Amino acid sequence: MAAAVEKAYAAIREGILGGKYPGGSHLKAEDLADAVGVSRTPVREALRRLHAEGLVDFVANRGAYVLSWERSDAEEVFSLRMVLESFGAEQAAVRRSPEQLARLRELAERMSLAARERGEHHLEVIAELNTEFHQLLHDASGVKRLGPLLKTIIQIPLTMRTFIRYDDEDLQRSAAHHCEIVAAIERRDSEWAGAVMRSHIAAARHVILGSDAQIVASASDAA
Repeated sequence: MAAAVEKAYAAIREGILGGKYPGGSHLKAEDLADAVGVSRTPVREALRRLHAEGLVDFVANRGAYVLSWERSDAEEVFSLRMVLESFGAEQAAVRRSPEQLARLRELAERMSLAARERGEHHLEVIAELNTEFHQLLHDASGVKRLGPLLKTIIQIPLTMRTFIRYDDEDLQRSAAHHCEIVAAIERRDSEWAGAVMRSHIAAARHVILGSDAQIVASASDAA
């Protein structure tokens, strides 16, 4: 049963984040069960998990639907991230371990290199390194609830293709922010670390929402 739930959860989530099931789509358990190759019971459990993550909404007497998002919702997400992630950076500056600091530095340096060299699949590489960097920063903060809170915020429909919207200048700025955050954490300067993180999230917000570009129904770490 657990394996079937995981299979259904992964397949449906990927479909939502990848745009197969756009905002407002009706997620019928029977159709999803046939598509995934499981029974309807694990599909229903998977939908409950996706509802808890903010990807699916349940409408009384109608069923499950992919949650639709407006620009104002995305603005709210960035505002929340600015508060929570800056707090996390401040705490990481005074609580991080030497091992965590070393790994953060390595990830920041690898992102800078990828942004400069722009090799094959460099956007995918940067996105993966970026995700690990922010997750490690949450761990280094020592705030147990921070990671789960941010996961529910970051994994909601905002934009799967964040880094595709970044031009070369945006990528270089993002990489520089990561390096400066590491420098602040290395010096255990919580005020500096928090300030740079706020600038980092604000810059990402302007890239994603600064124009009238459509907000697509997908998700990723947007900084």
